[in-house]
Amino acid sequence: MSIIERAAGRFHQTTPAAPPVPPPQAPDERNLIEESINRVEASFVAGHKPPRASAPAVQGMDDDGPPTILSQQGTVNLTRLKQMGALTPESGRSKIAEEYRLIKRPLLVNAFGSADTPPLHHGNMIMVTSSLPGEGKSFTAINLAISMATEMENTVLLVDADVTKTAIMKYLGLQGDRGLTDVLLDASIPLSDVLIRTDIAKLTVLPAGHNIAHSTELLASSAMRAFVDDISNRYPDRIVIFDCPPLLSTSEASVLASYMGQVVFVVEAERTPQEAVREALSMIAGHPSVGMVLNKAPTRSMGGDYYGYGYGYGYGYGSYGEYGKKQ
Repeated sequence: MSIIERAAGRFHQTTPAAPPVPPPQAPDERNLIEESINRVEASFVAGHKPPRASAPAVQGMDDDGPPTILSQQGTVNLTRLKQMGALTPESGRSKIAEEYRLIKRPLLVNAFGSADTPPLHHGNMIMVTSSLPGEGKSFTAINLAISMATEMENTVLLVDADVTKTAIMKYLGLQGDRGLTDVLLDASIPLSDVLIRTDIAKLTVLPAGHNIAHSTELLASSAMRAFVDDISNRYPDRIVIFDCPPLLSTSEASVLASYMGQVVFVVEAERTPQEAVREALSMIAGHPSVGMVLNKAPTRSMGGDYYGYGYGYGYGYGSYGEYGKKQ
């Protein structure tokens, strides 16, 4: 063997082998979870909507269901509500706050019962309507929802069921394209995808959704009946308030009344003709619980079953007759 060959042999024997390259290490699962939680918490602090869950939401579950994260968050325009003379969470002991405390109490008793009174069937489903447009039904529905959201034991879902002339989203200053009609038309859309959790504690809003030509038929369908049964029975502490169309303007209102446990009938003081009130009430004459709210009442005593308060911005609100009894 030559000197060159012997030298080459010694080189191979003394040179250590290169250490094996370790396989790529999987990321620490705990770190990933902590990073995800931090991102979600940061999004809530910043007021942004949280990231969507990667797993599909459970059909029909909403904001209170443990498996579901609401995909939409909304900030209510409290400045606009105050300019309208509406109730806000800061209204405290104001006249309008006291008036809606009086109005909501019999509704809550009918919804959940008391020591002497059993709850009505679907009593937590409350329809707000009127005879004609412009009497203040949407305004009343919003005030009632905000007032009920201050209750210690109850949550509130406000549904914009006036699908042909929506007002709830505009008044509250919220944004949302899909809503009630979309969920009824497409069973694959989870309710949690269209609900809007507002920054008013315990108040969630369901927009009307896209306007369709056959809205009456849709609201009279089995899908609507199943929807009402589901949201009425799923959460025992929830009040659901439906802002519905006027009874004399569309055919949807009388259809919706058949699903509701209670009807709040709004009458504009000194404007709505008595004949219109009688005709509208005749359309829901068989309903077991119809109460009346006199809206924009003057400050003087109205006598009988009604009385009024005067508030800022030229509005006044009257109380009701005997809720739970036919007028």
